Amino acid sequence: MVEDKPISKYKIPISVLVVVYTRSLDVLLLERADRPGFWQSITGSMEQGEELIDTALREVREESGIRAESWQLSDWKASNEFEIFKHWRGRYAPGVTHNLEHVFSLQLEDRVPVKISVREHSRFGWFSIEESIEKVFSWTNADALKKLAESKGSI
Repeated sequence: MVEDKPISKYKIPISVLVVVYTRSLDVLLLERADRPGFWQSITGSMEQGEELIDTALREVREESGIRAESWQLSDWKASNEFEIFKHWRGRYAPGVTHNLEHVFSLQLEDRVPVKISVREHSRFGWFSIEESIEKVFSWTNADALKKLAESKGSI
């Protein structure tokens, strides 16, 4: 008999950042429902037993309605550690203060219909790479967008 592992009520402090963009470098950004004015690419925490690629695929589907399996999802093999904002620390186990975020991108041919999760986001938009760099609140997101711009989308 196989016993199920207990599922923690806390988020795992390992996440993905998925930059969704078109060949012409239009970038999909989402505005957080719990923080108006906080724009970001798709992000989300790993769930117990999940691989990073599965986290990225799930988060893209949940947050945008886009089925990433149909497009070019790239694992940048890059990560950033950052301090979790105090107002979000209650989601993590006591004493957890930092998160390790792994960077992915999803290249689309052109803009596609988006269906946001209204529980998490209030609206979305497609923005130029330059606008996106200025708009996102997270330094890790801005850094990923700058690298994407420098590579002209060939990451």
